[in-house]
Amino acid sequence: MANATLSPQTEDRTYERFPLARRIEHLTMLLSFTTLGMTGLIQKFPFNATSQFLIGILGGVDTVRNVHHIAAIILMFGTMYHIILLGYNLYVLRMRMTMLPVLQDALDAFQALMYNIGLAKKRPQMGRFTFEEKAEYWAFVWGTIVMGVTGFMMWNPITAAKILPGEYIPAAKAAHGGEAVLAVLAIILWHMYGVHIKFFNKAMWTGKLTEHEMLHEHPLELADIKAGVPSQETDPIKIRKRQKVYFPIATVLTVIMLAGIYGFINTESTALTTIPPQDSQPAEVYVHWTATPRNTSTPTAAPQSAAATPELTATPFVLPSVITWDANIGPLFQQNCGECHVDDDKGGLNLSTYANAMIGGRNGAAFMPGDSANSHMVIKFESGDHSDFTLPLEELALVKAWLDAGALEK
Repeated sequence: MANATLSPQTEDRTYERFPLARRIEHLTMLLSFTTLGMTGLIQKFPFNATSQFLIGILGGVDTVRNVHHIAAIILMFGTMYHIILLGYNLYVLRMRMTMLPVLQDALDAFQALMYNIGLAKKRPQMGRFTFEEKAEYWAFVWGTIVMGVTGFMMWNPITAAKILPGEYIPAAKAAHGGEAVLAVLAIILWHMYGVHIKFFNKAMWTGKLTEHEMLHEHPLELADIKAGVPSQETDPIKIRKRQKVYFPIATVLTVIMLAGIYGFINTESTALTTIPPQDSQPAEVYVHWTATPRNTSTPTAAPQSAAATPELTATPFVLPSVITWDANIGPLFQQNCGECHVDDDKGGLNLSTYANAMIGGRNGAAFMPGDSANSHMVIKFESGDHSDFTLPLEELALVKAWLDAGALEK
Protein backbone atom coordinates (compact mmCIF):
# COMPACT_ATOMS: atom_id res chain seq x y z
CA MET A 1 0.00 0.00 0.00
CA ALA A 2 2.87 2.36 0.76
CA ASN A 3 4.09 2.03 -2.83
CA ALA A 4 0.69 2.54 -4.49
CA THR A 5 0.39 5.20 -7.19
CA LEU A 6 -2.18 7.89 -6.45
CA SER A 7 -4.06 9.92 -9.01
CA PRO A 8 -3.78 13.74 -8.75
CA GLN A 9 -7.38 13.93 -7.54
CA THR A 10 -6.72 11.35 -4.81
CA GLU A 11 -3.55 13.12 -3.71
CA ASP A 12 -5.52 16.33 -3.15
CA ARG A 13 -7.97 14.63 -0.77
CA THR A 14 -7.36 15.57 2.88
CA TYR A 15 -8.18 13.90 6.19
CA GLU A 16 -8.70 15.66 9.50
CA ARG A 17 -6.00 14.71 11.97
CA PHE A 18 -6.36 17.29 14.74
CA PRO A 19 -9.44 19.43 15.48
CA LEU A 20 -9.09 23.11 16.34
CA ALA A 21 -9.16 22.53 20.12
CA ARG A 22 -6.18 20.17 19.95
CA ARG A 23 -4.26 22.61 17.77
CA ILE A 24 -4.85 25.43 20.25
CA GLU A 25 -3.75 23.13 23.07
CA HIS A 26 -0.58 22.25 21.15
CA LEU A 27 0.20 25.92 20.46
CA THR A 28 -0.31 26.84 24.12
CA MET A 29 2.00 24.07 25.32
CA LEU A 30 4.54 24.95 22.62
CA LEU A 31 4.74 28.59 23.75
CA SER A 32 4.83 27.59 27.42
CA PHE A 33 7.57 25.01 26.87
CA THR A 34 9.67 27.38 24.76
CA THR A 35 9.43 30.13 27.38
CA LEU A 36 10.27 27.71 30.19
CA GLY A 37 13.24 26.35 28.28
CA MET A 38 14.71 29.75 27.47
CA THR A 39 14.18 31.38 30.88
CA GLY A 40 15.24 28.22 32.71
CA LEU A 41 18.49 27.61 30.85
CA ILE A 42 19.75 31.18 31.24
CA GLN A 43 19.19 30.80 34.99
CA LYS A 44 20.99 27.44 35.00
CA PHE A 45 23.99 28.94 33.16
CA PRO A 46 23.93 32.54 34.45
CA PHE A 47 27.62 33.30 33.74
CA ASN A 48 27.39 32.42 30.06
CA ALA A 49 27.70 35.50 27.83
CA THR A 50 24.48 34.68 25.94
CA SER A 51 22.63 34.16 29.23
CA GLN A 52 23.81 37.49 30.59
CA PHE A 53 22.77 39.22 27.36
CA LEU A 54 19.28 37.69 27.45
CA ILE A 55 18.86 38.42 31.16
CA GLY A 56 19.76 42.05 30.44
CA ILE A 57 17.33 42.23 27.52
CA LEU A 58 14.52 40.80 29.67
CA GLY A 59 15.10 43.32 32.46
CA GLY A 60 17.11 41.34 35.02
CA VAL A 61 17.00 37.99 36.75
CA ASP A 62 13.93 38.89 38.83
CA THR A 63 11.91 39.45 35.65
CA VAL A 64 13.28 36.24 34.14
CA ARG A 65 12.23 34.33 37.28
CA ASN A 66 8.72 35.83 37.15
CA VAL A 67 8.30 35.00 33.44
CA HIS A 68 9.49 31.44 34.16
CA HIS A 69 6.86 31.09 36.90
CA ILE A 70 4.08 32.44 34.67
CA ALA A 71 5.00 29.98 31.91
CA ALA A 72 4.98 27.18 34.50
CA ILE A 73 1.46 28.17 35.60
CA ILE A 74 0.28 28.09 31.97
CA LEU A 75 1.80 24.62 31.61
CA MET A 76 -0.12 23.49 34.71
CA PHE A 77 -3.41 24.74 33.28
CA GLY A 78 -2.61 23.10 29.94
CA THR A 79 -1.92 19.79 31.70
CA MET A 80 -5.19 20.07 33.64
CA TYR A 81 -7.13 20.67 30.41
CA HIS A 82 -5.43 17.70 28.74
CA ILE A 83 -6.37 15.35 31.59
CA ILE A 84 -10.03 16.42 31.54
CA LEU A 85 -10.19 16.14 27.74
CA LEU A 86 -8.48 12.75 27.82
CA GLY A 87 -11.09 11.46 30.25
CA TYR A 88 -13.90 12.76 28.01
CA ASN A 89 -12.46 11.11 24.91
CA LEU A 90 -11.92 7.77 26.61
CA TYR A 91 -15.12 7.49 28.65
CA VAL A 92 -17.73 9.49 26.72
CA LEU A 93 -16.56 9.13 23.11
CA ARG A 94 -14.93 5.72 23.70
CA MET A 95 -12.00 6.65 21.50
CA ARG A 96 -9.39 3.97 21.01
CA MET A 97 -6.29 4.34 23.22
CA THR A 98 -3.97 4.56 20.24
CA MET A 99 -1.28 6.50 22.15
CA LEU A 100 -0.50 3.59 24.48
CA PRO A 101 2.82 1.89 23.65
CA VAL A 102 2.56 -1.75 22.56
CA LEU A 103 4.99 -4.44 21.48
CA GLN A 104 4.43 -3.54 17.83
CA ASP A 105 6.04 -0.15 18.47
CA ALA A 106 9.30 -1.85 19.41
CA LEU A 107 9.08 -3.97 16.26
CA ASP A 108 8.36 -0.85 14.18
CA ALA A 109 11.37 0.91 15.71
CA PHE A 110 13.61 -2.02 14.83
CA GLN A 111 12.15 -2.16 11.30
CA ALA A 112 12.77 1.58 10.86
CA LEU A 113 16.38 1.14 12.00
CA MET A 114 16.94 -1.70 9.55
CA TYR A 115 15.37 0.36 6.74
CA ASN A 116 17.47 3.45 7.56
CA ILE A 117 20.75 1.51 7.47
CA GLY A 118 19.79 -0.31 4.28
CA LEU A 119 19.12 -3.78 5.73
CA ALA A 120 15.35 -3.73 5.07
CA LYS A 121 13.49 -2.89 1.88
CA LYS A 122 10.29 -1.45 3.38
CA ARG A 123 9.48 1.12 6.01
CA PRO A 124 7.27 -0.03 8.92
CA GLN A 125 3.51 0.35 8.38
CA MET A 126 2.11 2.41 11.27
CA GLY A 127 -1.32 3.54 12.41
CA ARG A 128 -2.80 6.59 14.12
CA PHE A 129 0.41 7.38 16.02
CA THR A 130 3.91 6.24 15.09
CA PHE A 131 6.41 4.91 17.63
CA GLU A 132 8.29 8.23 17.39
CA GLU A 133 5.15 10.20 18.28
CA LYS A 134 4.37 7.89 21.19
CA ALA A 135 7.93 8.21 22.50
CA GLU A 136 7.68 12.01 22.35
CA TYR A 137 4.31 12.08 24.08
CA TRP A 138 5.30 9.86 26.99
CA ALA A 139 8.64 11.65 27.33
CA PHE A 140 6.66 14.88 27.68
CA VAL A 141 4.40 13.27 30.30
CA TRP A 142 7.41 12.00 32.27
CA GLY A 143 9.18 15.35 31.96
CA THR A 144 6.12 17.26 33.14
CA ILE A 145 5.88 15.06 36.25
CA VAL A 146 9.59 15.48 37.07
CA MET A 147 9.54 19.22 36.44
CA GLY A 148 6.34 19.62 38.45
CA VAL A 149 7.63 17.78 41.53
CA THR A 150 11.09 19.36 41.52
CA GLY A 151 9.63 22.75 40.63
CA PHE A 152 7.34 22.62 43.66
CA MET A 153 10.30 21.82 45.91
CA MET A 154 12.28 24.76 44.52
CA TRP A 155 9.29 27.12 44.59
CA ASN A 156 8.40 26.09 48.16
CA PRO A 157 11.68 24.96 49.77
CA ILE A 158 10.65 25.54 53.39
CA THR A 159 7.46 23.51 52.99
CA ALA A 160 9.34 20.77 51.14
CA ALA A 161 11.99 20.63 53.88
CA LYS A 162 9.27 20.00 56.47
CA ILE A 163 8.26 16.84 54.60
CA LEU A 164 11.56 15.63 53.13
CA PRO A 165 15.20 15.79 54.27
CA GLY A 166 16.90 19.06 53.38
CA GLU A 167 19.27 17.31 50.97
CA TYR A 168 16.32 16.83 48.63
CA ILE A 169 16.16 20.58 47.84
CA PRO A 170 19.55 20.82 46.07
CA ALA A 171 18.85 17.39 44.54
CA ALA A 172 15.59 18.77 43.13
CA LYS A 173 17.49 21.72 41.66
CA ALA A 174 19.96 19.38 39.95
CA ALA A 175 17.17 17.13 38.60
CA HIS A 176 15.12 20.13 37.42
CA GLY A 177 18.02 21.59 35.47
CA GLY A 178 19.15 18.26 34.05
CA GLU A 179 15.66 17.35 32.85
CA ALA A 180 15.34 20.81 31.27
CA VAL A 181 18.53 20.33 29.25
CA LEU A 182 17.39 16.85 28.19
CA ALA A 183 13.95 18.12 27.13
CA VAL A 184 15.31 21.03 25.09
CA LEU A 185 17.85 18.79 23.35
CA ALA A 186 15.11 16.24 22.59
CA ILE A 187 12.99 18.91 20.93
CA ILE A 188 15.89 20.31 18.92
CA LEU A 189 17.41 16.98 17.83
CA TRP A 190 14.38 14.65 17.68
CA HIS A 191 11.22 16.67 17.16
CA MET A 192 12.65 19.34 14.87
CA TYR A 193 14.20 16.74 12.58
CA GLY A 194 11.29 14.29 12.56
CA VAL A 195 8.52 16.87 12.12
CA HIS A 196 10.06 19.90 10.43
CA ILE A 197 13.14 18.74 8.51
CA LYS A 198 12.70 15.11 7.38
CA PHE A 199 9.04 15.69 6.59
CA PHE A 200 7.41 19.08 7.12
CA ASN A 201 4.23 18.02 8.92
CA LYS A 202 1.70 20.87 8.90
CA ALA A 203 -1.09 18.92 10.64
CA MET A 204 -0.76 20.89 13.90
CA TRP A 205 -1.34 24.11 11.97
CA THR A 206 -3.87 23.10 9.30
CA GLY A 207 -5.36 20.14 11.18
CA LYS A 208 -5.22 17.97 8.05
CA LEU A 209 -2.97 15.65 6.05
CA THR A 210 -3.26 14.83 2.37
CA GLU A 211 -3.85 11.25 1.26
CA HIS A 212 -0.26 11.04 0.05
CA GLU A 213 1.01 12.16 3.46
CA MET A 214 -1.32 9.72 5.23
CA LEU A 215 -0.12 6.91 2.98
CA HIS A 216 3.48 7.71 3.82
CA GLU A 217 3.17 8.33 7.57
CA HIS A 218 0.00 6.52 8.75
CA PRO A 219 -0.98 3.88 6.18
CA LEU A 220 -2.78 1.63 8.69
CA GLU A 221 -4.99 4.52 9.88
CA LEU A 222 -5.76 5.41 6.26
CA ALA A 223 -6.78 1.79 5.66
CA ASP A 224 -9.14 1.92 8.67
CA ILE A 225 -10.69 5.15 7.40
CA LYS A 226 -11.28 3.72 3.95
CA ALA A 227 -12.71 0.54 5.48
CA GLY A 228 -15.14 2.60 7.58
CA VAL A 229 -13.74 1.53 10.96
CA PRO A 230 -15.07 4.10 13.50
CA SER A 231 -12.50 5.80 15.69
CA GLN A 232 -15.03 6.86 18.36
CA GLU A 233 -18.61 6.46 19.57
CA THR A 234 -21.17 8.10 17.27
CA ASP A 235 -24.49 7.15 18.92
CA PRO A 236 -25.81 10.48 20.36
CA ILE A 237 -28.04 8.75 22.94
CA LYS A 238 -25.15 6.79 24.45
CA ILE A 239 -22.95 9.89 24.39
CA ARG A 240 -25.55 11.93 26.33
CA LYS A 241 -25.89 9.20 28.96
CA ARG A 242 -22.14 9.09 29.52
CA GLN A 243 -21.93 12.88 29.60
CA LYS A 244 -24.37 12.96 32.52
CA VAL A 245 -22.00 10.70 34.43
CA TYR A 246 -18.73 12.28 33.34
CA PHE A 247 -19.49 16.00 33.69
CA PRO A 248 -19.98 15.90 37.52
CA ILE A 249 -16.81 13.83 37.88
CA ALA A 250 -14.91 16.23 35.62
CA THR A 251 -16.18 19.17 37.68
CA VAL A 252 -14.87 17.65 40.91
CA LEU A 253 -11.53 16.82 39.26
CA THR A 254 -11.27 20.38 37.94
CA VAL A 255 -11.86 21.87 41.39
CA ILE A 256 -9.25 19.55 42.93
CA MET A 257 -6.66 20.38 40.28
CA LEU A 258 -7.36 24.13 40.53
CA ALA A 259 -6.87 23.88 44.30
CA GLY A 260 -3.61 22.04 43.66
CA ILE A 261 -2.38 24.78 41.31
CA TYR A 262 -3.36 27.46 43.82
CA GLY A 263 -1.48 25.62 46.57
CA PHE A 264 1.54 25.16 44.30
CA ILE A 265 1.73 28.91 43.75
CA ASN A 266 0.79 30.21 47.21
CA THR A 267 2.03 27.61 49.72
CA GLU A 268 4.78 29.94 50.88
CA SER A 269 6.33 33.29 50.03
CA THR A 270 10.11 33.12 50.03
CA ALA A 271 10.33 36.43 48.15
CA LEU A 272 13.94 36.17 47.01
CA THR A 273 15.36 39.63 46.39
CA THR A 274 18.32 40.14 44.10
CA ILE A 275 20.56 42.98 45.26
CA PRO A 276 22.87 44.73 42.78
CA PRO A 277 26.62 43.99 42.95
CA GLN A 278 28.62 46.32 45.22
CA ASP A 279 32.06 45.87 43.60
CA SER A 280 32.46 49.49 42.52
CA GLN A 281 31.30 50.99 45.81
CA PRO A 282 32.38 48.99 48.87
CA ALA A 283 30.07 49.59 51.80
CA GLU A 284 31.49 50.00 55.30
CA VAL A 285 29.12 47.87 57.31
CA TYR A 286 31.05 47.85 60.58
CA VAL A 287 34.11 49.76 61.72
CA HIS A 288 36.28 47.90 64.19
CA TRP A 289 38.44 50.10 66.44
CA THR A 290 41.86 48.86 67.49
CA ALA A 291 44.43 50.52 69.71
CA THR A 292 47.68 51.46 67.99
CA PRO A 293 50.23 52.71 70.56
CA ARG A 294 52.71 55.37 69.55
CA ASN A 295 56.44 54.82 69.77
CA THR A 296 57.65 56.07 73.12
CA SER A 297 61.03 56.72 74.65
CA THR A 298 62.57 54.56 77.30
CA PRO A 299 59.87 53.75 79.87
CA THR A 300 59.97 55.77 83.05
CA ALA A 301 58.23 55.47 86.33
CA ALA A 302 56.42 58.75 85.76
CA PRO A 303 52.91 58.52 84.33
CA GLN A 304 52.57 59.35 80.63
CA SER A 305 50.77 62.47 79.49
CA ALA A 306 47.49 62.37 77.69
CA ALA A 307 49.28 63.00 74.38
CA ALA A 308 51.07 59.67 74.73
CA THR A 309 47.91 57.55 75.15
CA PRO A 310 47.08 55.03 72.41
CA GLU A 311 45.13 56.45 69.47
CA LEU A 312 42.28 54.63 67.72
CA THR A 313 42.48 53.88 64.00
CA ALA A 314 39.60 52.56 61.93
CA THR A 315 39.85 49.32 59.91
CA PRO A 316 36.72 49.11 57.71
CA PHE A 317 35.03 45.73 57.26
CA VAL A 318 33.99 45.31 53.59
CA LEU A 319 31.39 42.74 52.50
CA PRO A 320 32.30 40.35 49.67
CA SER A 321 30.42 41.01 46.42
CA VAL A 322 28.98 37.47 46.45
CA ILE A 323 28.26 35.71 49.74
CA THR A 324 27.58 31.97 49.77
CA TRP A 325 27.26 29.23 52.37
CA ASP A 326 30.18 27.25 50.97
CA ALA A 327 32.61 30.16 50.80
CA ASN A 328 31.59 32.33 53.77
CA ILE A 329 28.72 31.33 56.02
CA GLY A 330 29.40 27.61 56.42
CA PRO A 331 33.01 28.09 57.60
CA LEU A 332 31.84 30.89 59.91
CA PHE A 333 29.33 28.64 61.65
CA GLN A 334 31.73 25.69 61.70
CA GLN A 335 34.29 27.84 63.52
CA ASN A 336 31.91 29.48 65.99
CA CYS A 337 29.02 27.05 66.40
CA GLY A 338 30.43 23.66 65.35
CA GLU A 339 30.79 22.31 68.86
CA CYS A 340 27.13 22.78 69.78
CA HIS A 341 24.99 22.81 66.63
CA VAL A 342 25.92 19.48 65.12
CA ASP A 343 23.82 16.30 64.96
CA ASP A 344 20.80 18.28 66.23
CA ASP A 345 22.28 18.74 69.73
CA LYS A 346 21.12 22.29 70.49
CA GLY A 347 17.45 23.01 69.86
CA GLY A 348 17.38 20.49 67.03
CA LEU A 349 19.40 22.89 64.84
CA ASN A 350 22.21 21.28 62.84
CA LEU A 351 24.58 23.75 61.17
CA SER A 352 26.98 21.17 59.75
CA THR A 353 25.62 21.47 56.18
CA TYR A 354 23.59 23.94 54.16
CA ALA A 355 20.69 21.52 53.76
CA ASN A 356 20.49 20.82 57.51
CA ALA A 357 20.72 24.52 58.36
CA MET A 358 17.80 25.39 56.05
CA ILE A 359 15.59 22.75 57.71
CA GLY A 360 15.76 24.62 61.01
CA GLY A 361 15.29 23.31 64.52
CA ARG A 362 12.53 22.57 66.99
CA ASN A 363 11.53 26.24 66.96
CA GLY A 364 11.08 26.28 63.20
CA ALA A 365 13.19 27.73 60.39
CA ALA A 366 16.34 29.50 61.62
CA PHE A 367 16.95 31.32 58.36
CA MET A 368 14.50 33.14 56.09
CA PRO A 369 16.05 33.65 52.61
CA GLY A 370 15.46 37.22 51.49
CA ASP A 371 14.35 38.39 54.96
CA SER A 372 17.09 38.63 57.56
CA ALA A 373 14.95 40.82 59.82
CA ASN A 374 12.54 37.92 60.44
CA SER A 375 15.15 35.17 60.61
CA HIS A 376 15.04 33.48 64.01
CA MET A 377 18.82 33.22 64.38
CA VAL A 378 19.40 36.91 63.60
CA ILE A 379 16.67 37.94 66.04
CA LYS A 380 18.21 35.75 68.72
CA PHE A 381 21.69 37.22 68.31
CA GLU A 382 20.50 40.83 68.08
CA SER A 383 18.26 40.53 71.14
CA GLY A 384 21.02 38.96 73.22
CA ASP A 385 18.94 35.84 73.95
CA HIS A 386 21.76 33.56 72.81
CA SER A 387 23.61 33.56 76.10
CA ASP A 388 26.18 30.87 75.19
CA PHE A 389 27.82 32.85 72.41
CA THR A 390 27.36 36.10 70.50
CA LEU A 391 28.62 36.67 66.96
CA PRO A 392 30.83 39.74 66.44
CA LEU A 393 28.96 42.54 64.71
CA GLU A 394 30.88 42.20 61.43
CA GLU A 395 30.16 38.45 61.25
CA LEU A 396 26.49 39.03 62.06
CA ALA A 397 26.39 41.65 59.30
CA LEU A 398 27.83 39.05 56.91
CA VAL A 399 25.08 36.56 57.85
CA LYS A 400 22.37 39.21 57.37
CA ALA A 401 23.72 40.24 53.97
CA TRP A 402 23.82 36.56 52.93
CA LEU A 403 20.18 36.09 53.93
CA ASP A 404 19.00 39.29 52.21
CA ALA A 405 20.74 38.18 49.00
CA GLY A 406 18.72 34.94 48.98
CA ALA A 407 20.88 32.63 51.17
CA LEU A 408 22.88 31.17 48.27
CA GLU A 409 24.54 27.81 48.80
CA LYS A 410 27.24 28.11 46.14
